[in-house]
Amino acid sequence: MQTLTPPSSNTGLNELLDTKIIRRKTRPVPVGNVIIGGGAPVVVQSMINEDTLDIEGSVAAIRRLHEIGCEIVRVTVPSIAHAKALETIKEKLAATYQTVPLVADVHHNGMKIALEVAKHVDNVRINPGLYVFEKPSDDRTEYTQAEFDAIGEKIRETLEPLVIALRDQNKSMRIGVNHGSLAERMLFTYGDTPEGMVESALEFIRICESLNFHNLVISLKASRVPVMLAAYRLMAQRMDQLDMDYPLHLGVTEAGDGEYGRIKSTAGIGTLLAEGIGDTIRVSLTEAPEKEIPVCYSILQALGLRKTMVEYVACPSCGRTLFNLEEVLHKVRAATDHLTGLDIAVMGCIVNGPGEMADADYGYVGKTPGYISLYRGREEIKRVPEESGVEELINLIKSDGRWVEPDK
Repeated sequence: MQTLTPPSSNTGLNELLDTKIIRRKTRPVPVGNVIIGGGAPVVVQSMINEDTLDIEGSVAAIRRLHEIGCEIVRVTVPSIAHAKALETIKEKLAATYQTVPLVADVHHNGMKIALEVAKHVDNVRINPGLYVFEKPSDDRTEYTQAEFDAIGEKIRETLEPLVIALRDQNKSMRIGVNHGSLAERMLFTYGDTPEGMVESALEFIRICESLNFHNLVISLKASRVPVMLAAYRLMAQRMDQLDMDYPLHLGVTEAGDGEYGRIKSTAGIGTLLAEGIGDTIRVSLTEAPEKEIPVCYSILQALGLRKTMVEYVACPSCGRTLFNLEEVLHKVRAATDHLTGLDIAVMGCIVNGPGEMADADYGYVGKTPGYISLYRGREEIKRVPEESGVEELINLIKSDGRWVEPDK
């Protein structure tokens, strides 16, 4: 697996602009009509908060997420009744909106639930630490190999019917390990470590492979970023050693809310994506699920992995700035933020402007007091009065045939 290295000081501009993240090669795994891995764009996911028994509420919540760019939606399935409700939810979505790729979240002792819900969704997520419950023992000091193997066999017996059901329907499974819910024998054997998380996932992967089932997505989430990073890096390393190529679902679980929740998620998810690790992501915020989607796309856009909005390049302002940069950036954004795919630079002075914005499609630069210089790429096109700068920028974009009218 290759990763980016810092460019040398004499690296040419064209080389820098062509630099891309080299992603780890993975197999394509279907989730409905969406493909995870296999070179497909990194997929954005989220999860509704509604009780799955609330059919109308769940349909509305799934639709809200899908309409703003969430490509796969997860729902919780704590009982057989919830599993059966998904059949109606899926039918109502198809009848009133469109088919949406759905993932069912199955936890404690979920064999019967998982088998039922596998009929109605595109992917079933299981948690290895909870799928077969191991009763904790306060006086235990170790697990014998015989005990370890006996529980492993019980897991296989419980998992096999689900694997076969998904395999025969060409559906998929997410093996979703959580740092906070490792099985007791994994804790005793490996400790509360990334290694224990990886071995937990590998145990389930091997069972699936023995049944000729390979439509697997793997996740190893933790609420602490360093643990999450270590677990995913180790998982990628171990899979490379074992000649496995399963895609990885990235996330910092229980990231919290607000600015810190977003920073925490970006630190974990963005770091791994920059290393080429990761094929699908979820930002887990203690907020409305709709708030997660913009964060996902901002991470992907910042890394050059998806282009879903205008990229604005703007200097932080200083004593050389010749206009109110914050105010002008706001005006430019308000006029152009529907032009998905464009890069637009707003620079306060000529000192850094043309150089820093060299890879932008258009530039808006303060060059002399009261006047704005408009650029197409690195070429200065015209100088206009500051009060008509935004209007003339729009006219320049229109003259190039790259303008579209915003939705009303």
